[in-house]
Formats: sequence, structure tokens, C-alpha cells
Amino acid sequence: MGHLVDGRVVFVRYGLPGELVRVRLNEMTTKFARGDATEIIEASAQRVTPRCPYAHPGGCGGCDFQHASLEAQLSWKGALVAEHLRRIAGEERTVEVTTLALTPHARTRLRCGVDEEGRLALRRYRSSDLVAISSCEVADERFADALATPWHGADEVELRAIGDGEPFAHVRRVTDRGTVFELCSLGGTPLDPSTHSRVAVDGHYYSVSPRSFWQSHRDAPAALLRVVLEFADVAAGDHVVDLYSGVGLFSIPLARRVGAGGQVVAVEASPYAVRDARTNGDGLRQLRVREWSVTPRAINDAVAPGDVVVLDPPRVGLGKGVAAALLRRAPRRLVYVSCDAATFARDLAALASGGYVLRDLRVFDLFPKTEHVELVGVLDFTA
Repeated sequence: MGHLVDGRVVFVRYGLPGELVRVRLNEMTTKFARGDATEIIEASAQRVTPRCPYAHPGGCGGCDFQHASLEAQLSWKGALVAEHLRRIAGEERTVEVTTLALTPHARTRLRCGVDEEGRLALRRYRSSDLVAISSCEVADERFADALATPWHGADEVELRAIGDGEPFAHVRRVTDRGTVFELCSLGGTPLDPSTHSRVAVDGHYYSVSPRSFWQSHRDAPAALLRVVLEFADVAAGDHVVDLYSGVGLFSIPLARRVGAGGQVVAVEASPYAVRDARTNGDGLRQLRVREWSVTPRAINDAVAPGDVVVLDPPRVGLGKGVAAALLRRAPRRLVYVSCDAATFARDLAALASGGYVLRDLRVFDLFPKTEHVELVGVLDFTA
């Protein structure tokens, strides 16, 4: 970050704190500017040489910190989360970011555009322009086959290497008759439309359909499941509500913990994920999977004062009225999983205003070489 002569802040990509760099400005507003560090005049000791050939000004916009050491990345992310908590939620807290096993090529999902020559591509930073790639430093190495395959006629290709079985591609094509999805091998050969991924997470098994969400880092599901179970701290006979429950990553282990005398209600809007969750939870009579959007009405119908509630919303955080509905129902504990520190802090502020206290917080580096983190907080009702 730097400043223009008129005092406006300049956000500098590819630079590190304390460096002297030459910057090319590429965006100007009345309040700030953005630019790229095109020449490093005095380098930080925490600068490293990017392993990715596309990590440079004008290149791929996927990774923010290919040029920063792991220590620098974790320090910056922790400071950013702490700043959001302080500024938005009034929560003063020192934040440490936990990295997972330093396994290269740990990303199991990669969503690509397709350029005019049929090559898989990622987008430039803050742009819809495509950058064709032949490799990806953070993604599963088996995707190399797909990156060498022409995908003429496709508009988007999501590569998946989730769990057991061979990786495959989920292909989207826009035709005169509408949008068509198909499954293919990484070499472009059509696959059976019923193809699913099968994943083992700490002794629990999940079927994940191609249009259901699953964490992109190979080690993320196990890391998140362990801390959610620790924070929820449920026992036999408890009642749990899992909001934004997906394919049941948390619901199913929680249902096993509460036993036949308890109940877990899983609330999920995606019909694909709901079908997966019902398959994954087959035989657990204490598990109820509801195909609902997470709205105030769903909260009123599903949540009671003695409950434990797990929330794992998308990046935009809790929907309109959801925090207020939770305050009215006053469950005894909330376990909030978030992939965005700013929306987490916003929702924390709303929940704290009604009597919830943040008892513990874990922050994970599930998106190495990017600015993103995953947070898991536990909030207890004290009013």
C-alpha cells in the first residue's frame, strides 16, 4: 500500500510491506487507486520467487501471494482478520492463522473459462479477460491432462479431484436451447451422468454430486469438521440445527453424536446437496434434511432456545433477517463457519448486540497464496 501526492491510498498488487517498488496504476477513483508493482527496487526479506509462471502483472488473478513467504502470508492474514473484527465488530483479539499440511497442489476443484482456441483459462485480476494456462501451481497435478485437452464449445469447465476415484470435468455449454451440463473425463470423453465423488472424512463417508459444494482444499473438510465438533460439544439427546448444511459434512457426524434420543435438522437450499445429504445420512433416523432456504421463517420453524446451531453460509454471510431471527429464538450456542472475515465480523456484531459472546475463534489458511481464510467461531448466549 502507498499514497498518491494528493493523499489517496494506492493498493499495490505484487508488492510487500516495506518494499520500494515502481507501480503502474490501473484503476483510479476519487478515494483510492489500484496498481501493480512492475519493478522491485528494494525487496523485502519475505519476498520469494513465484513458482507459477502466470503470477505477474497482467497474468492470472487467482493467487495474490505467490511472491510472499508462508510466514508473511499468515502474518498478513491474521492482521487482516483482527482488523475486521476490531473495526466492524468492536472485538479486540489477536489472531493466529493455522496452516494445514504443506501439501503442494492441494486444490481439488478448479473452475476454468475456455478461450477462443478451446484452452482452459483463468481470469485476470478484477477482470473478465481470460489467461490460458497449461499448469496450476496450487491445483491437483492430475488436472494436467485437462489443461492439455481442447474444450471447444464449452463455456466453463470445473475440474474435480475430490476423494476417491478418477478426477473428472463438469462442463457447462450455452446452446440455443439453454444451458447444458455434462460430465467428462479429463481428456474430454463423456462419462455416465450419475458420476459422483466419494470422500472419506475422519471415518465418515460422503457422496458428492458434481453440482454440490465441497471444500476446495484437500485437507479442509477434516480440519473444519474437527473444530466444529469440538466447538459444538454436543452429547446424546441434544438437538442441533445445521444451517447451510450442504451434503452433510457436519450434520452426519453430529447426528451420530446426539444418538437416537437426539435430533439434527439440516437446512439446505440446493436440491443437489439435499439429495446427497439424504443419501449420506441414510439410516440415521435422528437426521432430518430439509430443502429450505435459510430465512427467518426457516429459523422460526427449526430452532429452539436450547439448541446448538451450526452455520456455514456462503461468502455473503447470513441472509437478510437471519441474525435477527436467531436472536429471537436464542439457541444456547452458535458455531459459525465463514470464508469471509468481513461478513463474519458484520454478523458477529449483530449477534453480539443480542447477547452472544465470541468464546473462541480458529482461523485456517485453506486458500494458500491468496488473501482468503476460513474462520470458525463459537458464540454462547449469555443474556
